[in-house]
Amino acid sequence: MSIRFENVGIAVRNLEATIAFFTDLGLTVVGRDTVSGDWTDTAVGLDGNHARIAMLQTPDGHGRLELFEYIHPDAIETEPTRPNEIGMHRVAFSVDDIDEAMEIAARHGCHPLRGVATYKDVYKLSYVRGPSGIIVMLAQTLKNH
Repeated sequence: MSIRFENVGIAVRNLEATIAFFTDLGLTVVGRDTVSGDWTDTAVGLDGNHARIAMLQTPDGHGRLELFEYIHPDAIETEPTRPNEIGMHRVAFSVDDIDEAMEIAARHGCHPLRGVATYKDVYKLSYVRGPSGIIVMLAQTLKNH
């Protein structure tokens, strides 16, 4: 058996606002659809599953995000994820210019949890609270490494 990573799926409050955030950071929309029916009920495990979805891809073609906004059943609001919670809680991207990435995030009302840090002169990185409370890690490799 072979296995290959496909994507990370994220339920969002506002599909268009979340697409705008990630496309401004450099991802590209590679597909959109509205899905419902028996096959989605079975695959997802929710009766009456009905959602608007979008698939976004990084410029290198290796990373994908599947964003979905539920039409039915109603989306369930939760407290924003904290970095130390068990379970999946963030998506990470390498960027060429973290300052520019932070400016783009700020234009979308998305700000760091604390600030930009430097890890052993290897990376500058920050956890940003993105749309729908998603934690997005942005990291820039420093030139001397």
